[in-house]
Amino acid sequence: MTKDPKLVSNWILIVSGIFAALEIMVSIMICVDPHAVIETVDVNANGMTYVLYMWASRQFALGFIFGFATFKRSRSMLTLSYIFFLVMFIGDCLIGIAQKEMPLIISAIVMCVIASTLIFALNKRFHTIG
Repeated sequence: MTKDPKLVSNWILIVSGIFAALEIMVSIMICVDPHAVIETVDVNANGMTYVLYMWASRQFALGFIFGFATFKRSRSMLTLSYIFFLVMFIGDCLIGIAQKEMPLIISAIVMCVIASTLIFALNKRFHTIG
């Protein structure tokens, strides 16, 4: 019995489903209780509601995309989702460096490694010959 290279491994689908759920939960938390998500910013400042809702919509969109790609079991959609995830966390790492915020830098690096690993895992079967 040979494995179909177009199938996505179950562990990748589980991880992607967890990321989808987490992103949607973060989106909801930003809207419901922004103080729980960001502690160092005055969320009552002028214009912050707009920024928070923009951030929440970004998180919701990413969660929806991950969920849809996971549901469809689409290797190409999951790859694109993880590329977006990687770019997003590279940006978070640069923000952490600019703000000299070590926890953000460390978490962004960890998430970059996870996203890179999943991109590699999703695409490694296409590069084997035989």
